[in-house]
Amino acid sequence: MVYPQRIEPAPGQESVWDYPRPPRLEDTNKHIQIIFNGVTIVDTHSAKRVLETSHPPSYYIPPADIKIEYLVLTPQSSFCEWKGRAGYYTINVNDKAVQNAAWFYPNPTPAFASIKDYVAFYVHLMDACYVNDEKVQPQPGNFYGGWVTSDIVGPFKGGPGSWGW
Repeated sequence: MVYPQRIEPAPGQESVWDYPRPPRLEDTNKHIQIIFNGVTIVDTHSAKRVLETSHPPSYYIPPADIKIEYLVLTPQSSFCEWKGRAGYYTINVNDKAVQNAAWFYPNPTPAFASIKDYVAFYVHLMDACYVNDEKVQPQPGNFYGGWVTSDIVGPFKGGPGSWGW
């Protein structure tokens, strides 16, 4: 097994290798926007982010700051050892839809109770996602939902050869 070499963060950056395991949940007042099919479906300064070793942050959006009429519940579910059972939404805007593009925890574990019903979105399935006006890059591999910005350094789990990290 080849393990990654931590990239040393510059001033103002965070290394995902300094994030904890189990993950930490924290409030953020960063400006988060998500655009799908030309419509801004999220605009908030009240997100929460989950920080986990080797992963870029995942942002969870309060339902009040989502144009919820564009989200359609699906039968898809998954299980996270830290947060519990997740449900999924299809995003449908003006006859363009992408299935299972967002997820949420209807009954999260006690440590993550404050993200109950908050929604996280897969960057690679949206037109664009922004953190403080910076366009986000998706976490490599499209399996995880991390948001890569210039203030985060890796290497990041998700790319080839990283499954066992």
